[in-house]
Amino acid sequence: MNEALILLAAYGIDRVVGDPRSLPHPVVGIGWCIMGLERLLRALVKREEHLKAAGILFPLLIAGGSLVVTWALLYAAGWVHPWLAIALEVWLISTTIATKGLADAGMEIFHHLQRGDWAAARQSLSMVVGRDTEQLDESEICRGAVETVAENIVDAIISPLVYAALGGAPLAMAYRAANTLDSMVGYKNEKYRNLGWASARFDDLLNYLPARLTAFLLVAASWLMRLDWRQCWAVIRRDARLHPSPNSGLPEAGVAGALGVQLGGLNYYQGVPSNRAKLGNPLRQLRPDDIAAAVRLMKLVSVLGLVFCMAAAFAISVSTGP
Repeated sequence: MNEALILLAAYGIDRVVGDPRSLPHPVVGIGWCIMGLERLLRALVKREEHLKAAGILFPLLIAGGSLVVTWALLYAAGWVHPWLAIALEVWLISTTIATKGLADAGMEIFHHLQRGDWAAARQSLSMVVGRDTEQLDESEICRGAVETVAENIVDAIISPLVYAALGGAPLAMAYRAANTLDSMVGYKNEKYRNLGWASARFDDLLNYLPARLTAFLLVAASWLMRLDWRQCWAVIRRDARLHPSPNSGLPEAGVAGALGVQLGGLNYYQGVPSNRAKLGNPLRQLRPDDIAAAVRLMKLVSVLGLVFCMAAAFAISVSTGP
């Protein structure tokens, strides 16, 4: 079965089913492995300065191990029946994509704000961001939701599709493992500055090209949706580099430009203030409709990304032969 069709099937499953909590999810297993490896390394490496070298083991063992295990599962399934391997690959790729989950999270916040339930909106936002949400007003809740939707276009959708197109489920799962590593240990705080640096840099490297592809897809999607595609491109070029991440600034700046709003600003993390660079132009305050617009924009970008990656997968399959 052509990898392009496998991609289409996996994307379709994610859009319709998402990640039901009743089904086992590979990321849960990856998370257990990360926690186990962290405990082992901290038990074996006593000197803090040596943890920096030990941190290299995270991407090597976790991402590399995810690739090998996924390949072995598909190989074993192929021995049972070729269609079992195909079904397993479709399901595994679908677990690396989170279009439905991202849309549902954003729209849940939107619906709470539509009903005027700020407390519920703050609670829902706290489930998807690390910042303090207890004191946020409506505009700041909207900003947090739009930033989350925008930032995750890359690592929740486009990057998994790109790596699935290049290397099927094994490479897509290796990417998801690397991204999970970054979310668990890739912090610059005192606890993970040494142990997590390699995981953070590896995630930045893997997302580098997909983030730039996402920037072009955002401009195209903005044009198709009759949003301000020119401003989308202008803000990406002007402001994306101001973001502390080499990748996250691209989708956030693009969404800010397309919607005609400003993202970034002052956040609090466990009571500690943190100023983020402002992306976009402060033409108006953010409102709940911006969350819905960001979700629609994200969905269209995901479709355009799917088409691009299906074309890439088809071209790869043709060039490599049967």
